[in-house]
Amino acid sequence: MLEVLQEHIIKRLGKIPERFEEVANAFEPLHPKRGTYLLREAEVCKHVYFIVEGCVQVFVIDKNGNEATRELYTEEQWVTDIFGFKNQQASEEYIKCVEPCQLLRIHYDAFQRFSVEIPAFAQIYQQILELSYSNTVYRVNTLTSLDALDRIKWLMENKPKLMTRLSSKLIASYLGISPETMTRLKGKL
Repeated sequence: MLEVLQEHIIKRLGKIPERFEEVANAFEPLHPKRGTYLLREAEVCKHVYFIVEGCVQVFVIDKNGNEATRELYTEEQWVTDIFGFKNQQASEEYIKCVEPCQLLRIHYDAFQRFSVEIPAFAQIYQQILELSYSNTVYRVNTLTSLDALDRIKWLMENKPKLMTRLSSKLIASYLGISPETMTRLKGKL
């Protein structure tokens, strides 16, 4: 699993950074099953996760008890509650494995130490933040301007693998439409 992380970092930096072996040894491998929560609301987020294999959902529970998906993360992506992790405050989000996963996680203390001591590590963290922010803003801005059918078409064009990997209910939550609408509109495609 560490080989995938190393390749990912080389893609970002163009080389293996200094002290890579020390950083890599700070990552703990995990193999959570489908349905495993990595974080629940009100818990303090203590880890950043790198996804080697699988899919992870970040969501909140709305006032009606429904899941509202903020993002779905898959292979070679990073996931955490950015605000809660950075500030070590109780989370307002849930992070859940929606498929069996292979993950690498790094604890807050090690993450902070490496961010201060190793400029390349801080650079990767900055890239992760920027990418996460831009992807979320792009998706939200795009989806708010589309009707339900066009949202499904957008997903099919931009993230086609999600349509075959995940349940219609989860896809509907991600697109901000009801499961019933999702089922009805899928028949029109």
